[in-house]
Amino acid sequence: MLTDYHNHLENGTLTLDYLEQFTNAANNKNIGSFGISEHAYHFYQTADILQNKWVNERRYYDMKDYVSLFHQAWNKEIDVKMSIEMDYTPGKHKEMEKFIQSYDFDYVIGSVHWVGDFGIDLAEYKNEWERRDLYDVYRKYYDQIVTLAQSNLFDIVGHIDLVKIFKYVPQDEEFLLEQYERATDALAQSKTCVEISSAGLRKPVGELYPDPRLLRKCFEKNIPIVLSSDAHFPEHVGADFDQSLALAKEIGYSSIMTFSKGERKEYPLG
Repeated sequence: MLTDYHNHLENGTLTLDYLEQFTNAANNKNIGSFGISEHAYHFYQTADILQNKWVNERRYYDMKDYVSLFHQAWNKEIDVKMSIEMDYTPGKHKEMEKFIQSYDFDYVIGSVHWVGDFGIDLAEYKNEWERRDLYDVYRKYYDQIVTLAQSNLFDIVGHIDLVKIFKYVPQDEEFLLEQYERATDALAQSKTCVEISSAGLRKPVGELYPDPRLLRKCFEKNIPIVLSSDAHFPEHVGADFDQSLALAKEIGYSSIMTFSKGERKEYPLG
């Protein structure tokens, strides 16, 4: 079984024609379980969860249109999972839970993109890396990964070590392994799976998420995996899955999780 659960329509339209470009790409790559997980900040219904100038300029969707799109697809017997990628926002657990429970999602991805007012993966904020304390950013980033897991609101944590995207990585391996240890300790006590994401290969860091040392800790603590491409265009669906599979098998994984209406099932990997 192959999955691709982290994909976005935001560069096109919320239309069946555009959605089918993604599902057709998934079918062509023999991806057995495929989902769209649009960024939650695009939707008016998340205005009480995350507010800043950058996201507010990009809040232009209504959830009723998103849900309608999936019903159109299911009526045509298109096999696609309905999901959301939510910016995990400290202090907003009740609001996030209310939003998640308001819709019949197949699964929900939780991701950390903001450390306070710092959009860690955004080109517009890249210069901030030179102005901030690297260890402080990493510590606060993994603080959020820990509380994301502890919230138990999410089925999947997205690109768990996204913080490395621009190749700003602490040289102190002991410090880095400490962050990995506490993140995986929290995940092991939650329902949250980890995605192996090929998106990092298309970013400045030029490598998969997560780091093999981090994925090994996931494996040792029996944290399940899914595969994702984080495709923002149809041509990136299932991209570089050969490398994702090779890493998973090298670490020792032989199974993968699938989701349907919040229920998960384990299948052989590949």
